[in-house]
Amino acid sequence: MPFDISKARGCFPALQQDQVFLDNAGGSQVLDVVINSMTQYLSQTNVQLGASYRTGSVSNTKYEEGYQAAAKYINAGRDEIVLGGSTTQLFMNLANALDFHEGDEIILSKMEHETNVKPWLFMAERLKLKIKWWVSDRSDGLRLTAKNLKPLLSEKVKFVACTHVSNILGTIHDVREIADAVHEAGALLCVDGVSFAPHRNVNVKSFGVDFYSFSWYKVYGPHIAVLYASNSAQEHVKSMAHYFNPGNTLEEKLGFASSNYECTQSIPYIASYLDGSIDAITEHEGKLQKILLDYLNSRPDTTVHGSTSADSTVRVPTVSFTVEKISSKTIVEEAEKISNFGFRWGHFYSKRLCDEVLCLGPEGVTRVSMVHYNTEEEIRGLVSVLEKVLPKI
Repeated sequence: MPFDISKARGCFPALQQDQVFLDNAGGSQVLDVVINSMTQYLSQTNVQLGASYRTGSVSNTKYEEGYQAAAKYINAGRDEIVLGGSTTQLFMNLANALDFHEGDEIILSKMEHETNVKPWLFMAERLKLKIKWWVSDRSDGLRLTAKNLKPLLSEKVKFVACTHVSNILGTIHDVREIADAVHEAGALLCVDGVSFAPHRNVNVKSFGVDFYSFSWYKVYGPHIAVLYASNSAQEHVKSMAHYFNPGNTLEEKLGFASSNYECTQSIPYIASYLDGSIDAITEHEGKLQKILLDYLNSRPDTTVHGSTSADSTVRVPTVSFTVEKISSKTIVEEAEKISNFGFRWGHFYSKRLCDEVLCLGPEGVTRVSMVHYNTEEEIRGLVSVLEKVLPKI
């Protein structure tokens, strides 16, 4: 079915106001059914889990339905996921529970949001592990690949972390190819899927990853995230549960009662909304990014960081750029003076990428991050604003 932009936008109350949201990689707007479900839960069934009385039973059921929906959405087992406050927090929890040996090696990427770096640095310090840095340069199109990873792999490497999509570059990495290379070396792969999940289907079994996490608050839901750990990978995860509680599932091992009830029970509504829609969403988002990229690519003074292609098999509609003779901060500030377009400047927590790989200044990039509820008219309007703000050529 063709994508119905009017129907989609009607599902998001925030879109009814005079604001164009183009900072969606930082957090998307929330579905009306999600908002309503949370209000209803808090109004009628907000009790501690485990009770057998009627309202408690309803609450238990809604919570479990949330977990089941989250597991099904990413093609994982119920015992292979845990829900928590954010991807950062879930990775921190995992880093405190993973068990390796002193002298083992881990590989971290400099293309990352710090979410997928700092927890593993703490883990390396705790366990006395050796760190290797994985970097892609412009000759590789700033893409992480099995080819540029393999020189770092050895029998000493036990853990590799990388992003599925850079929140700066928007480029999609082939995590299946990377996973195969990592497993061939006998290591585990952890993938940050935060910038991928709002735009594509997540299938952890197809990806072949050991650990995978993303945040539902960037996928049209509330502030909660999901972490997947395969059953085989959980052999390396120590249970952090109270001694008298079971530690058989990932939730039991790492949950810490952080699966916010009202957020957890809302997940079925997100999954239902996205069910069967991703192909149409991908096609629509491809049109959005083409409008912006065609304009940026036409300017000789402008550098698009990441792929300059609008091909949806190559990238998602998170587009970052810098322009000669005008700072990223100034671009945003001047656009805000004359329009209602909301986008941002900075390093967006991918500071190693901006500083060490892209060699940018302290103001980083200008980033425009689109999702399916943005319209072609909005992006053409953004181009008109940029034409007024950017230097004349």
